[in-house]
Amino acid sequence: MSEFVTVLQGRVDRAHEDLAAARLAEREDDVDLHVARIKELLDLAERHGVDTATWIDRAELTAADAAR
Repeated sequence: MSEFVTVLQGRVDRAHEDLAAARLAEREDDVDLHVARIKELLDLAERHGVDTATWIDRAELTAADAAR
Protein backbone atom coordinates (compact mmCIF):
# COMPACT_ATOMS: atom_id res chain seq x y z
CA MET A 1 0.00 0.00 0.00
CA SER A 2 1.37 3.41 -0.94
CA GLU A 3 1.97 6.12 1.61
CA PHE A 4 -0.82 8.16 -0.01
CA VAL A 5 -3.34 5.35 0.50
CA THR A 6 -2.14 4.70 4.06
CA VAL A 7 -2.49 8.35 5.05
CA LEU A 8 -5.84 8.68 3.31
CA GLN A 9 -7.23 5.60 5.01
CA GLY A 10 -5.97 6.89 8.36
CA ARG A 11 -7.82 10.16 7.79
CA VAL A 12 -11.01 8.31 6.91
CA ASP A 13 -10.64 6.17 10.04
CA ARG A 14 -10.11 9.25 12.22
CA ALA A 15 -13.08 11.07 10.71
CA HIS A 16 -15.19 7.94 11.25
CA GLU A 17 -14.17 7.87 14.93
CA ASP A 18 -15.04 11.56 15.22
CA LEU A 19 -18.39 10.87 13.54
CA ALA A 20 -19.19 8.14 16.06
CA ALA A 21 -18.31 10.48 18.94
CA ALA A 22 -20.47 13.27 17.50
CA ARG A 23 -23.40 10.89 17.14
CA LEU A 24 -22.97 9.66 20.70
CA ALA A 25 -22.94 13.25 21.96
CA GLU A 26 -25.93 14.10 19.71
CA ARG A 27 -24.01 16.97 18.07
CA GLU A 28 -25.81 17.11 14.71
CA ASP A 29 -23.69 19.94 13.30
CA ASP A 30 -20.56 17.90 13.98
CA VAL A 31 -22.19 14.79 12.49
CA ASP A 32 -22.79 16.75 9.28
CA LEU A 33 -19.22 18.02 9.30
CA HIS A 34 -17.71 14.55 9.70
CA VAL A 35 -19.98 12.96 7.10
CA ALA A 36 -18.95 15.67 4.63
CA ARG A 37 -15.27 15.14 5.45
CA ILE A 38 -15.51 11.39 4.96
CA LYS A 39 -17.30 11.84 1.63
CA GLU A 40 -14.63 14.31 0.54
CA LEU A 41 -11.86 11.86 1.43
CA LEU A 42 -13.60 8.98 -0.33
CA ASP A 43 -14.09 11.14 -3.42
CA LEU A 44 -10.38 11.98 -3.39
CA ALA A 45 -9.54 8.29 -3.17
CA GLU A 46 -11.87 7.49 -6.05
CA ARG A 47 -10.27 10.17 -8.24
CA HIS A 48 -6.93 8.42 -7.65
CA GLY A 49 -8.28 4.95 -8.37
CA VAL A 50 -8.16 3.75 -4.76
CA ASP A 51 -10.61 1.00 -3.81
CA THR A 52 -12.30 2.09 -0.58
CA ALA A 53 -15.02 -0.59 -0.49
CA THR A 54 -13.76 -2.05 2.80
CA TRP A 55 -12.91 1.21 4.53
CA ILE A 56 -16.35 2.26 5.75
CA ASP A 57 -19.97 1.25 5.40
CA ARG A 58 -21.33 3.92 3.08
CA ALA A 59 -24.83 3.23 4.39
CA GLU A 60 -23.76 5.11 7.53
CA LEU A 61 -23.18 8.20 5.42
CA THR A 62 -26.49 8.02 3.59
CA ALA A 63 -28.29 7.30 6.87
CA ALA A 64 -26.95 10.59 8.20
CA ASP A 65 -28.32 12.40 5.15
CA ALA A 66 -31.71 10.68 5.49
CA ALA A 67 -31.97 11.53 9.20
CA ARG A 68 -32.19 15.26 8.41
